[in-house]
Parts: sequence; structure tokens; C-alpha cells
Amino acid sequence: MSEEEKMQGDSPEQPEFVETQDVEEVVQDDDQQQTSPQPGENISGNDVKMNEDGNIEIDMSNNSNAYFDQHTDSIFTIATHPTLPLAVSGGGDNVAYLWTTHTSPTRLAGKLEGYTESVIASEFTPDGKFLVTGDMTGKILIHKATKRGQVWVPYGELQQVEEISWITMHPKEDIFAFGATDGSVWAYQIGANKEISLIFTGYSHSLDCTAGEFFDVNNNFGELKLATACEDGTIIGWNCYTSNQLFHIHTAELKGITPPWVTLSVYSNTGKIAAVGSRDSHVAIVNLETGTVVKVITALTPKDTDDVFDASIEGVSWCKSLPLLALGLVSGDVFIIDTRTWQVRKKMKCQDAITKLTFFKDTPFLLGSSMEGKVYKWDARTGSVIQSYTGHHMGVLDFAIDCADRLVTAGDDGVSLVFTI
Repeated sequence: MSEEEKMQGDSPEQPEFVETQDVEEVVQDDDQQQTSPQPGENISGNDVKMNEDGNIEIDMSNNSNAYFDQHTDSIFTIATHPTLPLAVSGGGDNVAYLWTTHTSPTRLAGKLEGYTESVIASEFTPDGKFLVTGDMTGKILIHKATKRGQVWVPYGELQQVEEISWITMHPKEDIFAFGATDGSVWAYQIGANKEISLIFTGYSHSLDCTAGEFFDVNNNFGELKLATACEDGTIIGWNCYTSNQLFHIHTAELKGITPPWVTLSVYSNTGKIAAVGSRDSHVAIVNLETGTVVKVITALTPKDTDDVFDASIEGVSWCKSLPLLALGLVSGDVFIIDTRTWQVRKKMKCQDAITKLTFFKDTPFLLGSSMEGKVYKWDARTGSVIQSYTGHHMGVLDFAIDCADRLVTAGDDGVSLVFTI
């Protein structure tokens, strides 16, 4: 089988949800067709340019298939249902919306209220029966699907901390965890009869717990393992069922440095190695079995940038089909690391900050969103741009892939767009 054939999986069948219809309208400005930028091309941030007469020109090109625009403020989080063409978006208007991704125009499937601040995190359970969302005041709401996902009803509510930083869902069970700005870590199980059971609480981080992810989810001992990272420079592995620390990485294991960690990604092929990125350009490769640091990489050195904030690593993603690791920075740099040598293999550049990176399924194609208002698809082997997804006039803060491989974005302009990948 050729490499191209490997990359072409069978398209999932269209799930039966509301009334299926073909997309009849493409939201696109026919007068300005978007062309894919070439590597090294100077791309104007947010496509705002000054013409020869001194007037501001805004590129309004749009190659999306559909849009959702009922938010009245920035959209901070987007998540998609595992089997239904359904997205949830949460924003600065203190509301989350459920809406369809397979119709044009999109259709509202539910409005979730009861938040007291911006909705910043959202996750569906792996079976799609529940939805967990959280706002900046630490309020977490759990909703349950009824009528085959067409109606979502309140199922539970938590208020344990003043502010959450993230929510992560277990890939196989109805278990979720979250980290807070006070450094605490929590794990809960969603049970029957509206039982939301506390499994674990950890208090070993001293500053904002910025990232967390379950790992080794296929272990034979029934252990619930969670890795978390903090701005205080610590990385901790937890056994949630026993509350024991499997490992605790700090300055001593990092050769004296104390990076403020902000991103964490577990290599899902094995579930036993993670890449942790910091605000100051360090990346720690951690063996989750032994709790040891395999390698510390520095993406940018001080001479590479004049702005200290440029060094923050906002996107980390492992390739499942090739030995590659992608890093995305506030500087707009994207590095492709060869995981056999831990050397930079390719480097790409955006005009503005990277907000998220994800390798698309089992392919070497990397999706990355930027504050310039675009999502790019690169071939990580060559560093070339395959496609750019346009239509936002402000930054793209988050994105997700739905059950039919559609790209769904969360815009700082308060709009979500749907694209065909």
C-alpha cells in the first residue's frame, strides 16, 4: 500500500442527526478567491494592509462552507461530538451553544446558560452521552444528551475553585479532570442518577496548573494516571485512584532550570511519553513510565527574538504515522522535530502567534491556527502549505475536527466557521 493510500481512510458514514441535507451554499466572496500562501511568503497579520492611497484594505476572502454567529463576544473554546455532526462553542458572552456542523446554514441545537463568566473549556465524553463545560470563575456544568443528541439537559454542577485553566476528558471512560489557577488538580467520574463523584484532588503545584492529560490509558492494573504541568516548573504524574504521585519533576531533574510550563501533549500511540512546553521556549520530553526527563529542547534562544513573550510554546502535537513532533510559538514559528534525533527537521513561519497545533488523524498533515485569523494545513515532511482556511477577520483561538472530518473554528471575532479539510 502506498503512503498516499495509507493517508486516505474511509470516510465515516453520515450520522443520523436532525434532518440531513446537502450543503447548498458556500460562504465565499467570489470576487476574491483565496490562494494558498507559499513557504516563506510574507503574510500580512489579519490580512489588514495599507494601499497606495493610504487607505486600509481588509482581505475578506472566505473559503468556509458554513458559519455560526450567535455569540456576542470572542469564542474561546470549541469541541465536537464524537459521532454526531454537532459542535459546542463557548465564549466571552458567558454562554455555550450547541449547533450543527453538517448543514448550511448551521442550526442551533441548544443554548447552555448558568455560567457566571467566560466559557473557556469544553469536552464531550468518548461515548458522546455527556458534555462538560467550564467558565473562568471555576463553575463546571455537565449536560446529558437526550433524544439522540437533539436535546441536552442539565445533569450536574461543580464549583470547587475560583478559576479553572483546563478540562481534559479520559479517552475511554466518563471521567474528566481539571486544573485550577491555585495549582490544584481534580478528577471526577460521571455516574448514573446525576452522580458526579470526586475521584481525586491534588495540591502539590504552587502556581497555576496550566495543562493536564490522562496517560497510559490501556494499562492492565486499572490505574487512572494523569500528568499535569504548572507554571512553578513542576511536572507531576498522579495515580488518581490512590492519590499517590508516580513522579514529581522539578528543578533537580531539569538541570537547574525552572520553566513555567503551559502546554502538555501525551504521545497517544504508546501513552507513555509526553512533551511539555513552557513560556520561555523550553520543551521537556518526559518518559511517563519512569518519570524521567529524556531531553530538554530549546526552540528559541534570546538572540532569536526581542520579545520575551514570543518564546511561549502554545501548541504541541505528536505525529502518529511518522517520528515527528510539532511545536508552535507566540512568535508564529512552527518547528517540526525529528523524534529520533530531537533535531529540528523543518521550520515554518506565520505572521502572528500560533494558538493550537494538531496532526490530522494518522497523516503527516499538520493543522495550525493563528492570531492572523487563519488555519493552515502543512505537510510536516516538507514544510509546505497545502491549504489555508480563511474567513475570520480576527484571531482563531481554538479549533476542532468533527465526526465527518470538517474543521470547526473558534474566532476572536465571535464567529465559528466550518471548513472541508
